[in-house]
Amino acid sequence: MSCSSSWSTVAPATRRIVIGSAIGVTALAALVAAPASAVTASSAAGLAAEPRSGNHRTPPSTQHRACILDGFVIEKLPGGIGSPSDFEYEWEDVVFHSRVWETGPDPEGATKVDLTVKTVRGEKLIDLESLRTFLTEYHEKDPETWELTAVDVGGYGGYAAEDQVFFFISPGIAAEVSIDRSRFTEEDLMTTAAGFHPENSA
Repeated sequence: MSCSSSWSTVAPATRRIVIGSAIGVTALAALVAAPASAVTASSAAGLAAEPRSGNHRTPPSTQHRACILDGFVIEKLPGGIGSPSDFEYEWEDVVFHSRVWETGPDPEGATKVDLTVKTVRGEKLIDLESLRTFLTEYHEKDPETWELTAVDVGGYGGYAAEDQVFFFISPGIAAEVSIDRSRFTEEDLMTTAAGFHPENSA
């Protein structure tokens, strides 16, 4: 499915999150996948509220906005994903911009995260190995046991795990894509990742 065929006429809402202030909503914590050490419960209510009005934008080209995230093109999306929301947050001087697609709510009121794409920007990201080291810590993985496979993602070097792939673009810039592997395939993951790249590289 192309990006253009999967979007409504409403651009995703944008929410700015400052890691270290609060993420107490279970679903939201899963979306941004922030390490537990970076999360407190003091302002969960604020994140449960509607997106801040100042960050909800409907630009002149809504379709173009819907297919772009932080200067990256989103070319391909798997069929059957839900509605998107945008988030901006920071951890250890690295800034993340993410778009998250959720399906639901179900009869019990629960939602499922289908797909997440992220840009990752920070001076400490100087090469693929520094990106790997950073994300190992960010995701709270054991570097000795986290099973990663070296992959090529649209011409960029990266690593893939069962439900996610991350890749290095250039010094200071990287990207990550994760998917619900209980409902989507490895091909869905890698195709989405290959189509997620800087606009000027298209």
